[in-house]
Amino acid sequence: MTENSKASIVLNCIYWGIISLIIALLIFFSPKDHSLKDYLISIGIYGLLNISMFYINYIYLMPELIIKRKRYWVYFICFVVLLGVVTLIKAVVAVLNPEEILQYTRQGKTETLSITTYVVNSIFSGGFFLVSSCIIKFATDWFSNMRIRRNLETEKKDMELQFLKSQLNPHFLFNSLNNIYSLAYQKSDKTADAILKLSEIMRYMIYESNDSWVSLNKEVEYVQSFVDLQRLRFKDGAAVEVTIHGEIDGQKIVPLILISFVENAFKHGVANDHSDPIRINIVANQKILHFSVTNKKSKANKDAIGGVGLNNVERRLQLLYPDRYKLNIVNTATHYTTELMLDL
Repeated sequence: MTENSKASIVLNCIYWGIISLIIALLIFFSPKDHSLKDYLISIGIYGLLNISMFYINYIYLMPELIIKRKRYWVYFICFVVLLGVVTLIKAVVAVLNPEEILQYTRQGKTETLSITTYVVNSIFSGGFFLVSSCIIKFATDWFSNMRIRRNLETEKKDMELQFLKSQLNPHFLFNSLNNIYSLAYQKSDKTADAILKLSEIMRYMIYESNDSWVSLNKEVEYVQSFVDLQRLRFKDGAAVEVTIHGEIDGQKIVPLILISFVENAFKHGVANDHSDPIRINIVANQKILHFSVTNKKSKANKDAIGGVGLNNVERRLQLLYPDRYKLNIVNTATHYTTELMLDL
């Protein structure tokens, strides 16, 4: 059973439960003594007529003529005909059983309702059931459409995130392999350590980062592993200062959300100037993460700062942290700084 069917059943049960309660209260507080024939006519015949009218409109007329075909005039004619037929049947039953249908007690006196008044009342009561079926049908379809729209938006969001993530991982791997290739080309003793460090990083990317959320501690360890891998590229080690403060344990974050900023600093910055190192600051306090990366610009690197990595991470921030992040980029003549404040 679909969620739409469940919602329809629930709404119909609530509706008929309220109608049954109202009828029971009217019978209970009625001053007239009701016979078995009264119940058979009012509940049996009239109940069957009202229910049939309700569901003919609900199951056939509304879906076929309004929702599918948009034939409003045809629907209006069918609406009037259905109401007229049911009213006619009720009028015939009333004429054949005037004591049970047309007679009522007022201030201790028995009075008889005219057939014209009864027909008018029947039109209004029948119209009530038809209009009610329209409202419930529209409400059910509206909730169903809203649910479908939400599901589609969620699926689209998940697909987009997976696409962005699939771009991010090869991007990182491509750069790392280039770095290891440079070490191997130089016949550096650090090549084996670089491959081992890369395997640790890839293990995190392939297995642990598949979860929607990871611990902030693991994400920070991943950033530190990346920095260690970059240090192996340089004879005297990369000029990097990593500062970590605050409540790192016990916090959750979306995986691979920080690495692009660090990678960008190494790609476009100067990583071997120990007098002006790359500075990475991570501060987590009261469910707020302050993350910043500052690097000296490299004159030799004329590529546009940013690229696939930063574009992807900003899009992921928009999808996963809507109204919960601030990203500030400061681009001066000599330095490039990215500052991220994230509501964890």
